[in-house]
Amino acid sequence: MDKDFHKIIRGKSEISVRYDPKYEAIWVYSNPKSRPCYSMSLLQEVYELQLSIINYFKKNDMKPKTPIKYYLNASQTPGIYNYGGDLQHFSDLIKNRDYDALYNYAKLCIDIIYLNAVNLHLPITTISVVEGTSLGGGFENAISCSVCIAEEGSQMGVPEIRFNLIPGMGAYSFLARSAGVRVAEEIISSGHIYAAETLHDMGIITKIAKKGETHNMVNIFMKRNSRSFNGMQALQEVRHRYAPIDYNELLDIAKIWVEAALRLTKKDLKMMQRLIDHQNLKNIDMTQTLRADQDRRFDAESITFPFMDSFGNIVHTDRRSINDPRLNV
Repeated sequence: MDKDFHKIIRGKSEISVRYDPKYEAIWVYSNPKSRPCYSMSLLQEVYELQLSIINYFKKNDMKPKTPIKYYLNASQTPGIYNYGGDLQHFSDLIKNRDYDALYNYAKLCIDIIYLNAVNLHLPITTISVVEGTSLGGGFENAISCSVCIAEEGSQMGVPEIRFNLIPGMGAYSFLARSAGVRVAEEIISSGHIYAAETLHDMGIITKIAKKGETHNMVNIFMKRNSRSFNGMQALQEVRHRYAPIDYNELLDIAKIWVEAALRLTKKDLKMMQRLIDHQNLKNIDMTQTLRADQDRRFDAESITFPFMDSFGNIVHTDRRSINDPRLNV
């Protein structure tokens, strides 16, 4: 990896980023400081990373020195992909009648999911890896990617109708394109939480992995896809030509969401508070719960020494090989 690429993936606080050289893939793990939802700071880090990758390709005339074929979204919160929008933030802004702040939040979400949907306008494939609960904006982010691979038993849906609102950051657009308008409206209007297997049968989820086998399935998918990468890239372009995702469509729907949010009553906000309380229950100490396999930066068999780490330092030996204190837990 070259130094320009290192600058892209280092220095994050709300996300963890690693590069898998074997599959030429960037893994982006949601690693929130507090609730497992999309805070403004988390969204800003994700968007800045997306733009940095785009600029990295352009700077190298679309032939980056560190090759990138896949951009993957995952989570480091066990059992939770993401609970969606920051409801506490929403509630405060609604009470203050702050249209601009609500709109800015919604637009940032749209900027991110749009780039997911168009594969960052680059010759790569975006993949969401869902292990656990994915609600509201978390569900929207997952289905905005070109490929969504979910672990069996994962729960996914858009519960916003429970507090008299709808999801406004892409749910309708993506669901209608993958499963049809009637199905999209049923999912949104019911507020029902679905098993990933059911969504797979509807054509919304790409693949279902067995419990504990999600990352293996993702690796198998990338390996197979890479064998016909040119053809698969062409297939993605055909899909986007047949059913293009329009940025202005997403943004217009987000504006409808903002206006609807500002019409919520005190009764509606009380119901929202119940979901906020549930989000707060998941305000966990991430340092105690990170998935060990997701926190690794490389596999022993995939690296030769010396090599440059993500901070630009030269590493001469595998410092994990003996007496690793992290193993003594």
